[in-house]
Amino acid sequence: MKRATVRVFGSDEQRDIPVDVLRWVRLAELVLVEERVPPDAQMSVLFVDRQTISDLNARFLDGEGPTDVLAFPLDEEEVTSGRRPDEGGRGPGAPSESTDPPLVVGDVVVCPAVAKQQADARGAALDDELALLVVHGTLHLLSYDHADEPDARRMQARERELLEKFRVAEGLDGTPVEPGAGASTAGMPGGAEPGEAGP
Repeated sequence: MKRATVRVFGSDEQRDIPVDVLRWVRLAELVLVEERVPPDAQMSVLFVDRQTISDLNARFLDGEGPTDVLAFPLDEEEVTSGRRPDEGGRGPGAPSESTDPPLVVGDVVVCPAVAKQQADARGAALDDELALLVVHGTLHLLSYDHADEPDARRMQARERELLEKFRVAEGLDGTPVEPGAGASTAGMPGGAEPGEAGP
């Protein structure tokens, strides 16, 4: 019987910057798998223009102007990473396929135009900036935060690990992207870095 796998849906809803949506979908999937989310989890990665992310920032976070990334957790229950040995299984005689609806982790919304501006400002590659934003937003969906220094260090360390795993998986070499370098702090609850997470 085939085991359920995490599913990430991607959409490019902007025309400013060409985006390899499938590549960033693979990165978000890697984060979910490495963080050991339930195997039937689903999420979306959306690429939008400045106006759209500005509207979302204002509507949900009372922010002003465009930001680089927003994260919107969707499931009622908080999604945490790691094994949950005490949750048990369906038991003997139960169907091997779950009939429960999939866990919807949430949406990560990235603005490539803002990402390009930030990458250009620090002399970095746009792909490195987009990779950081996808990882950062996805980790926010999984309850990572950077409201205080210990949490910020933990989140940045995990971002580095995941970005390196992705580079290896994609057959790329290079220096790891420094988490938060050049990213805005405008959009997450409790302060933040790369563009921050939404409600």
